[in-house]
Amino acid sequence: MKRRTFEELVAEADAVSVDGWDFSWLDGRATEQRPSWGYQRLMGERLARAAAALDIQTGGGEVLAGVPVLPRTMLATESWPPNVAKATALLHPLGAVVVADPDEPPLPFADGAFDLVVSRHPVRAWWGETARVLAPGGVYFSQHVGPASVFELVEYFLGPQPEEGRRARHPDDAVAEAEAAGLEVVEVRSERLRTEFHDIGAVVYFLRKVIWMVPGFTVEAYRDRLRELHDRIESEGPFVAHTARFLIEARKPGS
Repeated sequence: MKRRTFEELVAEADAVSVDGWDFSWLDGRATEQRPSWGYQRLMGERLARAAAALDIQTGGGEVLAGVPVLPRTMLATESWPPNVAKATALLHPLGAVVVADPDEPPLPFADGAFDLVVSRHPVRAWWGETARVLAPGGVYFSQHVGPASVFELVEYFLGPQPEEGRRARHPDDAVAEAEAAGLEVVEVRSERLRTEFHDIGAVVYFLRKVIWMVPGFTVEAYRDRLRELHDRIESEGPFVAHTARFLIEARKPGS
């Protein structure tokens, strides 16, 4: 089979839609080791026991839609218009309501509205708002992106990052912020996981989709570095990076 050229790989990855939070386009082109705890399964177990739940920053709704049972009151928030539309189409038939929200305080819900709040990979956790919308005894359960995640790729394009940038999203900081908001942290688990990019198209797609990794990324702006990385992958094999993930569960005191 003829090997595809740099231009072909990049053009394809630059044209494909990056709406939603489904990474299946990368199947066979990139691999990411998954955390051992299985967030979606654990989230599903908690949702099955909840009466009213909120999924913050649901993306395209794919993770929430994949759980077996939703509570009778299920809401989700999302800020990016293409994802709002996609999540609505996916989740509305399941009985979940998607609310367009800018992902900044305040959340558009009453105090104590939910007994469970979940979120997978929130861009930022607003702990005070999470505590406010939780009922007494309610639980926040989330998988966060940890510090220096995929920084091998970030630093390939942007150069060495300052220490404060490498430490951002540290689970110790999340614990401190949750406790400052009045929540009791029940559990925290952290892992660093191997990620491999097998062709330059996978890199382009990933950076177009996860827009905060290399802010302002475009193929044209980084074409020279992309070509160098393509040549490196062709000669040395997959580009290896490491994702950081942590699981956190916190409870609002009360009955």
